[in-house]
Amino acid sequence: MRELWAEERKFSVWLEIEVLACEAMASFGLIPSADAEEIRKRARFSIPEIQEIEKRTNHDVIAFLENVASYVGPAARWIHQGLTSSDILDTALGVQLVKACDILLTDVQLVRQAAERKALEYKYTPMIGRSHGIHAEPITFGLKMALMYDEFGRAETRLRHARENVAVGKLSGAVGTHAHLDPRVEEEVCRRLGLKPDLLSTQVIQRDRHAEFSATIALIGSSIDRWATEFRHLQRTEVLEAEEFFKPGQKGSSAMPHKRNPIISERLSGLARVLRGNGVAALENVALWHERDISHSSVERIILPDSCILLDYMLVTLSALVDGLVVYPEHMRQNLAITKGLFFSQSILLELTRRGIDRKEAYELVQKAAMATWQGKDDFLTELERIPEIVAVIPKSDLTGFCSLEQHFRYVDRTFQQLKLGKGKAEES
Repeated sequence: MRELWAEERKFSVWLEIEVLACEAMASFGLIPSADAEEIRKRARFSIPEIQEIEKRTNHDVIAFLENVASYVGPAARWIHQGLTSSDILDTALGVQLVKACDILLTDVQLVRQAAERKALEYKYTPMIGRSHGIHAEPITFGLKMALMYDEFGRAETRLRHARENVAVGKLSGAVGTHAHLDPRVEEEVCRRLGLKPDLLSTQVIQRDRHAEFSATIALIGSSIDRWATEFRHLQRTEVLEAEEFFKPGQKGSSAMPHKRNPIISERLSGLARVLRGNGVAALENVALWHERDISHSSVERIILPDSCILLDYMLVTLSALVDGLVVYPEHMRQNLAITKGLFFSQSILLELTRRGIDRKEAYELVQKAAMATWQGKDDFLTELERIPEIVAVIPKSDLTGFCSLEQHFRYVDRTFQQLKLGKGKAEES
């Protein structure tokens, strides 16, 4: 990804666009074919020479064109014929963004594969689900990881859509009217670059396309942040249901030798803030004066390479984090036991209503047992059995059945099948 945004690659794409434009013009009889062949044969550039010329011109494209012309000779008069700088800049940017999307799509798939492996491995491993950070009802760690797999499936879909909308080029001149260049040249160059010609542009391709791309990058970064935050919480000492792999020789604190900190997750959460900030900057770039001003250019030179490189790093890092995640099923079972079965409260509430008790009354009866469990030493089932109004409706022998994990996991396999995880095979940890 870093190579994609390097100066060498950028100028190489610029050069290819200029040469392709000359070849297209020759094919339509607009310039001599011999000159187009000479341009293809001799065209090259030198980055140090371009930089030296730019000190004088204070214009990167003109510096580039002067440098290329010095290698080509007389045929160089056809280079940049009927074009403006943004024809080269924006079309090259389209090429780079498409290739960046392809790399990022591969990265997203790595994350999904890692999440899928963990989901299948811990498909039926019970743990407590939490809302507001408080114990709610049981889930499985496999379901948690399946949720991650599904979320990054949406990330993949968004990225493919963003790729389609930035796979656009333009060779339509100073204000997009093709006044000095046959539109067929634009069509042919874009075709050979794997882009679509913009149906209508000004001097630039409109920046809503790039804003959507940057917003997609930011949103994927937020999904990474969401799961980095999840893993950070799971690693807290009081929870410790999963933690980042701590390699031999690694250190957690300069002061406290015992520390094993979720530094990778914290790093990912921090970098996600950069992506979101870049996304805001891309939105600011949409509003340009009339047919173009240059206010977007300086911004994009920073945010587009940085965001692509950052997200590439973050996705690869996240997939490695998930693959190396250390999971503690026994701690999950211990944490499940902390509330002494309180998470079965809804099961009892619903069964009471099914057996004819008014919902308000049923809620208050179950809550009475729950509060006694919070404040006392006995478990929830015991407290339920102490309430005559409950056992009069649900015999003690039935209460035990409603205080079991099995009912919470009845549809796990169905969920995995819907997500096409492991082709729906039932695999237990």
